[in-house]
Amino acid sequence: MTAPITLTGGGSLYERIGPQALAALVGHFYARVAADPDLAPIFPADLTLTAEKQLAFLTGFLGGPPLYHQRFGHPRLRARHLPFPITPTRARAWLACMNAALRETPEIAEADARELYAALSRVAAHMVNTPEEGPGEEGPESGQVFSN
Repeated sequence: MTAPITLTGGGSLYERIGPQALAALVGHFYARVAADPDLAPIFPADLTLTAEKQLAFLTGFLGGPPLYHQRFGHPRLRARHLPFPITPTRARAWLACMNAALRETPEIAEADARELYAALSRVAAHMVNTPEEGPGEEGPESGQVFSN
């Protein structure tokens, strides 16, 4: 889950989105995470370092410079997130925050936003490490579709 996503026509997704739009996306995203009742409890009150790490990770994940690797080592996403109870509900909330942040970032073309959302949907599903409290819950991919 740490290799850059597949290239499509027009270069890497990082090249198409650009560092400024990616930084704006991360800012919009963490403003939503901080206000989300399902997510805020598992994130630190000060999201500055968390946002820096997310931006560094996304930069490399999307085909840009390997900033996360350079600053923090191998992402080991699942291992780094194991201490936090990530339920299907939290994965869906994370994706909903990303969906809204993508819509709030007009510098990102719709096709690129859809491609990024699809890749992050797979990551979110992979990060689930805790079952729901109640029966019958579905995974993060159910019902969540990026829409602009």
